[in-house]
Amino acid sequence: MITRRPLPSVAGMDTEEAAATATDASPVASARGFYGCTIALIAFFTLIALGAHALAEFEKGLDGDGQLEQPGLSGSVSQPLGPGTTARYEDGLRVTVSRPERHDDGTYGTTVTFKNGTGDQLRLDDEAFSGALDVRPGESGQDYAPGDHVRWLNWKEVASALAPPIPEGEERTVPVRLKPERKGAPVTLEVTPPHPGYRETAYFQLTLG
Repeated sequence: MITRRPLPSVAGMDTEEAAATATDASPVASARGFYGCTIALIAFFTLIALGAHALAEFEKGLDGDGQLEQPGLSGSVSQPLGPGTTARYEDGLRVTVSRPERHDDGTYGTTVTFKNGTGDQLRLDDEAFSGALDVRPGESGQDYAPGDHVRWLNWKEVASALAPPIPEGEERTVPVRLKPERKGAPVTLEVTPPHPGYRETAYFQLTLG
């Protein structure tokens, strides 16, 4: 007697095919979910970055563009910049003070370079904005520096050199000659370029010798 197995029913075949299809589709669904989460995270962090940038620009608008915008030391009276560094202002102005060099007569020379990136000509001798450059003996913020007197020998020449306006995109370098009472005396250069609103002073602390 020959025994035959019953033929599979159509319903059984459909169930098996559906299960196989579901099994095959699950990796695709997982991949889609992964990519969807990734895109959502990217969009989230992009929104955070845009919000931080907008907040920074808003704060700049409140402060005005005469503020210092420095990496590292701020250039303030409590965090003066050193020789060979540059003070960067939000409006595009750059001020660089070179390292002092000793001369045979005991004097020291340094230079102050103004690079005008403000979008307009820069007048450093405007009577309404006096005090674009000043020299003070001692460390930054020090009210009195006994024994550290420093003579600024060429302040008149510096004033004359700063008189003509600096066109946009150009720079001007002025030499500063100093004579300290002793070798190793600290001196602070205070730079406050003119601004129609408010310009933050940049402090540079040097050692003569």
